[in-house]
Amino acid sequence: MTRRILLAAGGTGGHMFPAQSLAENLKAKGWKVALMTDARGQKHSGRIPADKIIEVQAASISPRKPFQAIKGIFKLAKGIRQAKAFIRNWQPDIVVGFGGYPAFPAMRAAQSLGLPTILHEQNAVLGRVNRVFAAKANHVVSGFERLEKVSSKANIHFLGNPMRAQITDAVPERYDPPTDVINLLCVGGSLGARILSQTLPKVMALLPSELRSRIRVVQQTTESEVETARAVYAELGVGAICETFFSDIEAHLAKAHYIIARAGASSVSEIALMGKPSLLIPLAIAMDDHQTINARSLESHGAADILPESEFTPESVANILQDRLNDSNWLSSAAASARSLGRPNAARDLAQLVIATLT
Repeated sequence: MTRRILLAAGGTGGHMFPAQSLAENLKAKGWKVALMTDARGQKHSGRIPADKIIEVQAASISPRKPFQAIKGIFKLAKGIRQAKAFIRNWQPDIVVGFGGYPAFPAMRAAQSLGLPTILHEQNAVLGRVNRVFAAKANHVVSGFERLEKVSSKANIHFLGNPMRAQITDAVPERYDPPTDVINLLCVGGSLGARILSQTLPKVMALLPSELRSRIRVVQQTTESEVETARAVYAELGVGAICETFFSDIEAHLAKAHYIIARAGASSVSEIALMGKPSLLIPLAIAMDDHQTINARSLESHGAADILPESEFTPESVANILQDRLNDSNWLSSAAASARSLGRPNAARDLAQLVIATLT
């Protein structure tokens, strides 16, 4: 009998990429896969090997915006009706939610209909939608060893964040500290690239010329800043690739000697898996300050430095780069610590948990 799974995921890559990883794993085992998401999620759904993709009504609900909250409640109610209708028709064996409000309708429908459910939380703080369903879920899977704001009734498993095959396949065998050229990768994510875009070119101007001449930059840059960043790097004589998005990010992660990044769950997990030293700048507006807690998973093991957004100035970053990039022993030690925290089998382990839940 062919098993069927319904994946429910929010509209950002942080929610969708783990869903993609699980889908790839179960499709290889012959499962039928459906994905339920919203209009934003549709933009990330192209690589997910789903037999069916269902767009549902979903909206975030904030008590600070009562009118929008009322509209959001009606949207979610409609989404739940859509989800119930699909579940009754397609009859999945299990529903796995990856957080975000677009996952709410499917999870509510699944639990009300008595289906087995699993939640996957990418961050070190349980997201608000996942908190609603955690106590009744068969399992709550955590991307980090530390998980905050989770119900004492939840059945928690620390498996890590599933990585897409393109990431896991690119993991280098070892870390070699730079002896000449230094490959510096700077990534900011969809919400956090602006301050990095504006600051890092200014950092280069403050570095000693000997160090600056060795650096090659690959930087994710906002569309409004990309031309300015390219011009500044060119004026300083720094080799730089600046783009708004990298479809081959795995190649740049693999080549990097040092990474400057936001501390979203995917970024932190990819840095660990690749075994790279890093400087992490948590997004100040992140819900429940979850990015700081994500970042501590690396910092507490000597694998990374954390710099609050309020302190992310050209001067402070230049000082950190001078200290870290000139210290091969620290780079090697930090890389080894990061690699020890990677969870290369997270997708396989999650798939095995899905299968075990039904046996």
